Order: sequence, then C-alpha cells, then structure tokens
Amino acid sequence: MESQYTNLDTIKFFLHEVHQIDSCLGKGRFAAYDSASVDMFLDSIKTLSDNELFPYIKEMDEKPSFYKDGAITIHPQFEKIFQQAKELGLVATIFNEEDGGLQMPNALFHAAYYIMEAANNHVTGYIGLTAGSANLIATFGSQTLKDIYLPKMLDMEWTGTMCLTEPQAGSSLSDITTSASANSNGSYKINGQKIFISSGDHQFASNIIHLVLARIEGAPEGTKGVSLFVVPKHKVNGDQLAEKSQVIVAGEFEKLGQRGYCTSHLVFEEAEGWLVGEENHGLMYMFQMMNEARVATGRMGAGIASAAYYASLQYARERPQGRKLTSTGDKDLAQDQTLIINHPDVKRMLLHQKSIVEGSLSLILQASQYLDAEHLAEGEEKERYNLLLELLTPIVKTYPSEKGLESVSQGLQVLGGYGFCMDFILQQYYRDIRIISIYEGTTGIQSLDLLGRKVGLKHGKVLAWLGEEIQTDIKAAYAYEDLQPYGKTLGENLHLVQQVLGQLIPIAKTGDFERYLSDATIFMDFFGTVVIGWQWLKIATASHKAIGGNSSQKVMLEGKIHTMKFFYKYEMSRTKGLAKTITDELKLTLDFDLEMLD
Repeated sequence: MESQYTNLDTIKFFLHEVHQIDSCLGKGRFAAYDSASVDMFLDSIKTLSDNELFPYIKEMDEKPSFYKDGAITIHPQFEKIFQQAKELGLVATIFNEEDGGLQMPNALFHAAYYIMEAANNHVTGYIGLTAGSANLIATFGSQTLKDIYLPKMLDMEWTGTMCLTEPQAGSSLSDITTSASANSNGSYKINGQKIFISSGDHQFASNIIHLVLARIEGAPEGTKGVSLFVVPKHKVNGDQLAEKSQVIVAGEFEKLGQRGYCTSHLVFEEAEGWLVGEENHGLMYMFQMMNEARVATGRMGAGIASAAYYASLQYARERPQGRKLTSTGDKDLAQDQTLIINHPDVKRMLLHQKSIVEGSLSLILQASQYLDAEHLAEGEEKERYNLLLELLTPIVKTYPSEKGLESVSQGLQVLGGYGFCMDFILQQYYRDIRIISIYEGTTGIQSLDLLGRKVGLKHGKVLAWLGEEIQTDIKAAYAYEDLQPYGKTLGENLHLVQQVLGQLIPIAKTGDFERYLSDATIFMDFFGTVVIGWQWLKIATASHKAIGGNSSQKVMLEGKIHTMKFFYKYEMSRTKGLAKTITDELKLTLDFDLEMLD
C-alpha cells in the first residue's frame, strides 16, 4: 500500500491548476522545464520519501542524535539519504546553472521539499540549511569563496549551517558579542559562542560550513556593526582539509521533538573565518537566508500537519466505536458498531485538519509563485512580485506553524486515548511541530514584522497590490453561482482589514508604537485567516473549472469545494471577533501592575 502522509494528486493539482506553474515553464530562467518534467521530479521525490524517509521517522525519534566526546552522531540512515539528495540535486535545485545549479522553479522546489517533510520532518533541515548557506555564498561571496565552497556543498559532501543566536542575546541580534579580528592572510579570528545551531555537527559530511554573524573590532554598536563570515569546521587548504576541527562542539540540545534533527552549542576559539561581502553588512546578507528559512519553516509545519492528517484519517477509517443515532435520538444496540469516521464531530475534526493543511500548502505555493514571477519580470513588475513575497513571508511562516499545531492536536483528538500513547505516531507529530512556531523568529516576532513593517511597505501600496490580487480571484469565483456567497464574504473581509488598519494606523502616527503593536499576534491570526480564505477561494474556483473540463478526479475536486465551504463556516467566521479584539480600546496587556501576575 502507498505510504500515506500526503496526496500527490493534490500537490500536482495545486501546482498546475491553482497556481499555474506551467505559465512560467520553458521561459527564461526555467527554459529547461515543462509540465512532464515537473511531474517526473515530483514522482521521484515521492519514491525517495516512500522508500528512504517515511519508514525511518519513528526510529529517528526513538534513536535520536546524541553528543559524545565532542561530536554529534545522527541516525545512520542519513548517509544514504544524503547520497540520494546528491543524486537528485536537492541542494542544487534553485541555484544558477553557472554555479552548478538546476534553476528549478521555486514552486516545484517547495512542493518537493513539502513531500519530504510530510514523510520525515527530521531530514530536510540538513539539506535545506546546506542549500541556504551555499546560496548566501553564491549571492554575496567572492569568486574565491564560491569556487572553494559551492561545488562540495551542492554535492552534499560538505553541509552548511546558519549561526546567529547567542546565549545572552536570543533573538536580539543587535546584542551579539561574537568577535572577529583580522589576520595577516586576509582571514579573521572568530571568537564567541552560538546556540541552537541546527545540523551543527554530524558524521556524514567531511566538512561543515558555518555562516557566522560576528563583530569586527571597532565596528558600530547594534545591528549596523554585524558582519558575516564563512567559518569551516576544518580549515580548507586547496584540496586538503585540516584534520583537527577548529570549531568546538560543546554539546547538543535534547529537544521535545525533531529528535533526529540535531541542534548544537558551538564555541569558536580563534577559529579562522572569511568575510562574506562588505564589513558591517552581515545582517542584511543573512536576511536572505533568514527569509528563505522562514518560508521553509512554514512549509515544514504544513508537511508535519499533512502527515498527522493522513495518520488520523487512516485511524478514523479503521476504528469502530459507538453507533449512529436513530431518528428517536437513541442508539440501537442491535446494530454493529460504526467506524468513527461516520460521527459528525470526527468529520468536523478531519475537515478542520484538511482545511489547514491544504490552505497552508496553497499559501506556500502562492509565495513561491511570486518569486518565480519575479525572476521572469522586469522593472516595476519585478519589484511588485518581490514586495508581495515580502508581505506574505511572515504569514507563510506563522499560519502553518500555529494552525498546523492546532491541526495536529485535532488529529490526536481523533485517536482519543490512543493519540496520547507512544504506540501511535500522532504524539510524535505533536512534539515535532511544537518547535515550528519558535524556529526562525517566534510568532510574536513574525507578527511584529507583519504589522510593524510589512503592511506599511511603500506606504501601504503593497497591501493594496495584494488586495488587487485577491479581487481578481474573487471576480473569477463569481463565474460559479455556488461560489458567489464566498466571494462576497472574502470581499467583506478585505474591507474589514481596511477598517482595522484604519483604527490602528492613527495610533502609530501618534508615536504610541507599543499600543499599535500590542495585539500584533491577534492581527496575524486575523489577517492570516483572510489570506487563507483567499487561497481556498482560488482552490474552489480551479476545482470548478476542472470539473467543467470533465476531470477524472471529480471526487477529489468536489472535496476541495466542500472543504472551502467548511473553512468559511468555521474559520472565516472568526475574523469579526478577532477584529473586535484588536480594535477594543482596553489596553489590558499594557496598563496593569506586573505584581498582579503573582
């Protein structure tokens, strides 16, 4: 039986019909790709995931990575996974051809990684961080750095990390103290500590390339004085590597979930590093990788939620319990027990999961579509797509992580008491997904970014552009009579967003930014729900169109329309209450004596 952790037909439908990846294929950067090659690549990823990833997810949790004698050991299956990642070009996917890359459409790249994350969320961080750090070198590094590091990183012979967080600074990067002092050979001595470094050490790479934020002696205070360095675990001298590591692995953080994905504490003592780009521009450079990681983190949350959905769906289809009520409201004990999937409340929980999982996937592909369009566009149109992606990024990171956790929790509830037991995998997915809203900037940080920066991009012009995109899809939905009420509801919610911001922005203009941002996380929930409502209307419209074209997948497509209606009834109905909370004049999180918390 095919491994059930995602639905490949849904992914292909979203790519081709909802987000129309075919419109960019065969053009410019993506000239080498056509519809058939897209499907072939996805098929190969699903085969890899079925055979090498999904069968090991429980074992990676039960036999996690561990620290001993200054090194971290990860599950032995990773050796085979990394080799197959090299053969499939999973690091090289979106790189330029001149750098050894495949110039793959971003939408296809994210769809492929989503499949792998649904199969085994402990795996892709190793591959994705290598791709992200290599891309940082490719974009901002010198030709020398590119020549030394890119070939071996793209082949997964060397893997990569991003080193930002420090014990005393946390998410406040203006407070980092890792230092850099110049050597006579053009390199720098790096001294300091970094914590929570994902894939920071393991046995299946001959070298690990750390991208490290540090301050050059005499640099300005705050974020304006941060530079970026390439610091390899082993010094590189031509084709030779130093035998002794120059990066000390001080320990590993033992986590609640994602126990196969190692997280290390690194110490740099006189480590040799090489400056990337210009001095004091490190944080700006690192934001490229951070934004990529934020999209990837949201995608991982959606993938975990997908796996949990299909696990709970399978259980609901197999577990008999209780009986259907008769017309008198009683149970007929003479009847056989019914499967729990026949109970309305279980159906509700499953539809809730499905609406979050597939809505999240569609949002991720929407953001990817903007990046692909940016690659093909020029001038003002290029800027438009770039800024639309900027606006959506904090939502892409946050919605699948926060609502994905809610979705997995619903899945655990479907299993009842068994969901809380180690015999079934739902408890592992619940533990695995809990970190997603913390990775790469917590929900609070993403919400401050959305309300504090992104909605005001170009003085609100980018938000207006998003409104135009949504109105275009509302208009398309009006071609189908049964979608018209939902198009109307989405339009009303766009107006509600304007009303909420109409009350908030004058507060910001007075300089009371603490009040303006005090309910930023509630605004994220509010605005994110509206954005997912937009995605579901797109999905329903594409489903209607495909049914009209006599698609052979009629049942699947009707299921999409039904799930859209569910989302609007159970989730879009929340927006009015959230709007009321945001605009309420009571400042309950600001004006009170902190001793009242005792």
